[in-house]
Amino acid sequence: DEPDLADIAQRFLELNHFYTDSAYSADEALEKIRDQPFDIIVSDYQMPGKDGLDLLREVRTLNPTLPFILFTGRSREEVVIQALNEGADSYIQKGGDPKSQFIELAHKIRRAVERRNAAAAIEERNEVLGAILAASPFGIALVKNRTIQWANESLAQMLDYSVEELIGMPARKIYETDDEYNHAGEHIFSDLK
Repeated sequence: DEPDLADIAQRFLELNHFYTDSAYSADEALEKIRDQPFDIIVSDYQMPGKDGLDLLREVRTLNPTLPFILFTGRSREEVVIQALNEGADSYIQKGGDPKSQFIELAHKIRRAVERRNAAAAIEERNEVLGAILAASPFGIALVKNRTIQWANESLAQMLDYSVEELIGMPARKIYETDDEYNHAGEHIFSDLK
């Protein structure tokens, strides 16, 4: 609802090495989000047509992990709470010293994008690790609280079960006797130390 403030924010961010694009309505922003990738969305709350919460909901439908910061006027705590509950990464309240406000915005943008990139990198590593473990010729299982949480196909074949049958099975069930089970547990515990 304040194009001049949007222009000042855009200039400040570009001077601080951010590439920016702006839209003056939620619908215009959604069009751009559908057409090209963005690292983060910074949205005003009050806009013509849809508000910032409406935009947030639609962005979460299109891209659940795209960082989203809401710019809102003071005395709108209920909007801030609702935005955070609906998946906004952060918020900034308008008002006060513009320079410190834009410095805070730049900081929050960097942090939100870094968090999203770190989460994506972890997810990618986990997918690679999962593929390696699944393809291993060795029988491998993840056991938590003495229950099989995950098993690869090699282990299932070795034990003459399906992977689906193994998941959720107490680890004790794959051993013939309590002594074998206890001995295996002692051996694993010793190796982990």
